[in-house]
Amino acid sequence: MSFDLEAIRSQYPALALTDSGTRRIYFDNPAGTQVPVCVAAAIADCLMTKNANLGGYFASSSDADRIVQSAREAMADFLNAPSSDEIIFGQNMTTMTLHLSRSIGRLLRPGDEIILSQMDHDANVWPWVLLARDLELEIRWLPFNKESFEFDLELLDDLLTERTRLLCVGGSSNLTGTLNDVKAICAKAQAAGVLSFIDGVQSAPHIATDVQDLGCDFFVCSSYKFFGPHQGILWGRREVLEQLEPYKVRPAPAELPWCFETGTQSHEGMAGVAATVDYFALIGQTMATEQLKSWSQFSGQRQQVHAAMDLLFDYEKTLTSRLIDGLTGIEGISVQGIATQDAMDRRVPTVSFTHDTVGPAIIAEALAKRNIFVWSGHNYAVEVAKTLGIDKTGGVVRVGPVHYNSIAEIDELLEVLPALLSN
Repeated sequence: MSFDLEAIRSQYPALALTDSGTRRIYFDNPAGTQVPVCVAAAIADCLMTKNANLGGYFASSSDADRIVQSAREAMADFLNAPSSDEIIFGQNMTTMTLHLSRSIGRLLRPGDEIILSQMDHDANVWPWVLLARDLELEIRWLPFNKESFEFDLELLDDLLTERTRLLCVGGSSNLTGTLNDVKAICAKAQAAGVLSFIDGVQSAPHIATDVQDLGCDFFVCSSYKFFGPHQGILWGRREVLEQLEPYKVRPAPAELPWCFETGTQSHEGMAGVAATVDYFALIGQTMATEQLKSWSQFSGQRQQVHAAMDLLFDYEKTLTSRLIDGLTGIEGISVQGIATQDAMDRRVPTVSFTHDTVGPAIIAEALAKRNIFVWSGHNYAVEVAKTLGIDKTGGVVRVGPVHYNSIAEIDELLEVLPALLSN
């Protein structure tokens, strides 16, 4: 069985909603996706039948214990982590990064250097800038090429010095959509004895993730970006995590991963995360039989999830190609990202554009009146917007299809845009 869009869409109740008889088209997905029925059901079941704190002798607490462990094991499969004990849960990527930065900061000394990227969401920029301010560290910036929208990694070689201690970069840009060569970046960091912190929030929803193959030290993502609940997940390499002093209250466990999880976690969110990984595994099992062969080193759910991601990314590339081809044919529009048709494997389907005369917010509002949901602005990609010179002009219009979107929805957007821009 190959990719079956109708079978996929039938699992998402939100896709059938209408407003005054007009269907909704969700292209706001880079900010947060819709969820399938199985995820909502798992969350509801946790709240209604397994709602308790952990570590008790009674049935509901034992059920909650199993939910938490199931979520850790599911995310270990999703990321190909060596152990579920390396999976840490939290409120979201931003909160977890701010929290962990305090622990990482205890390894650093005044004058040490952190390399940041000018392509990243501010959640992987400003926590480190604040840390540098507090500890008298130096920030060094890895720029990207404004024409190619990609890094020249030879520049990274020049930035790495004997004082570099940490390198922070995103798997994919939430504004330009560029997929970065994280494996090559982490190899350079590792060779220099530098820790690597990867923001996978925008890459994890689209491409198969293998933290062991990437060679990173930390990888953080948010499940609400990949069809799950509002939940942050951080993987850390055990030998690195064990070097860090966790910031925690005294009664909290001292062992991994508990020591880095502040307070009572969202058990219902964890139940939803486990169900989200189950959703990908089912796609892998039923639709991605060809892709399974590419992941023969894995078995079970881990193999199925990675095969599913390959299948879904292949489909998403057809959406991206159709969208970019249409946008580049509309007078006055400039795509702010990789736009050549032979490079769709080097970007995710998040596509941002500007117009010569009509502001992004005006376009987004006009599309919303037609029930086509998109975002406008800098989308928290502050350094990206500054680099592209659009930070003072309203940023971009951001269109982000995912695997539950259709070619027909792309075409509807492309059909209404010219008339909207001429008014």
